[in-house]
Amino acid sequence: MSTQTVVVVGSSVGGVRTAQALRREGFAGRLVLVGEESAAPYDKPPLSKQYLAGEWQPDRLALLTEEAATALDVELRLGVAAVRLDVAAQQVLLADGGTLDYDHVVIATGATARPSPWRVDSGVHVIRTLSDVDGLRADLAAGGPVVVVGGGVIGAEAAATIRGLGHEVTMVDPLATPLARLVGPEVGRPLEELHRRNGVETRFGVGVEGIEGKAGDLTVALTDGTVLAAATVLVGIGALPNDAWLADSGLLVDNGVVCDRYCRAVDSDRVWAVGDVARWQDPRYPTEVRVEHWTNAVEQGAAVAHNIVHPADLRAYAPLEYVWSDQYHWKMQIVGHASRGARHVTVGDLSAEPTRAAVLYADDDGRLAGAVTVNWPKVTVASRRALGPGIDFEEFVAQVHALPAKAPAQPRAAG
Repeated sequence: MSTQTVVVVGSSVGGVRTAQALRREGFAGRLVLVGEESAAPYDKPPLSKQYLAGEWQPDRLALLTEEAATALDVELRLGVAAVRLDVAAQQVLLADGGTLDYDHVVIATGATARPSPWRVDSGVHVIRTLSDVDGLRADLAAGGPVVVVGGGVIGAEAAATIRGLGHEVTMVDPLATPLARLVGPEVGRPLEELHRRNGVETRFGVGVEGIEGKAGDLTVALTDGTVLAAATVLVGIGALPNDAWLADSGLLVDNGVVCDRYCRAVDSDRVWAVGDVARWQDPRYPTEVRVEHWTNAVEQGAAVAHNIVHPADLRAYAPLEYVWSDQYHWKMQIVGHASRGARHVTVGDLSAEPTRAAVLYADDDGRLAGAVTVNWPKVTVASRRALGPGIDFEEFVAQVHALPAKAPAQPRAAG
């Protein structure tokens, strides 16, 4: 394939890891990485934690420096968005009027934060990019109480970070517990209590119906009639796949680029998709799935790279789900399908201080379905290994009970 060209559209983790994997797989042709942001490719999980806290500078987030790109012979086209895909002509059209011909194109444009439905002139933020966090940090520097709308991963992590900076924080979500779509109440309730112990006011099971005012003087009206005062509001209510630029491409686009089990667009064998924008046919499920997690983007990029370079050895992509979240002293890791378990067993105590525990989930057939661990990496590793062959649930529970469960030292709560 040394005379071929692969264009990767998207310079976040999915796109960067795909480019790197292509070189590892032996692709020796022209390789172009296109990114809408002018900043060098950077990692996004630290945005709601270390970068928001001011602990890390942008260079520490780097995914691919110019020097590393040169070493890999990757052409960087940064600061210019892809605006159209011409599938018949095999061209990517760019916002600056340029075009890129391709033999294969990998769509890795990710997702964008779901915008706030409450329109105010200033003071309301989302987290998805460096500039998003820079704007949020500027408003936080002025002081005052903060309302975080959304108790998912971004909202909960940001609430913990902002509280650690010394701000009064209220977290609001219409669901019953934080991270409700990832974990059950058996983990969500202790996690909510962790936020409370660290000084965050939590309002779960109630929604936001309006936000008014401006930065420094905002009001947040809740569906139970309560009105919260805020200087700054952070809205973390999910994400939308960045697929609008493909609207006239002729590809099947429905909540992401619809792909086959090899992550290849269902209507073009030269178009592939990875990461948050990909909706592919996982062989284990009856319909396509789209996953918005870092590990999925990395592993999907590796799978696509293999399939491009080795078309005679196509491999279906059926990942083992893995998500992590850092909140206060909790290092929470989620493996498999915790939210779909038929029953669960808790080993350890999630309410203990310090904390080391695991919640293990069984499927309907009595096999291990998933696990949520807190500060217990040995169980995370064991769970990932066990989920592959599908171990008997009771057998695995016994194995976990046999592991030492000395908890780590407990850092002091936020003041």
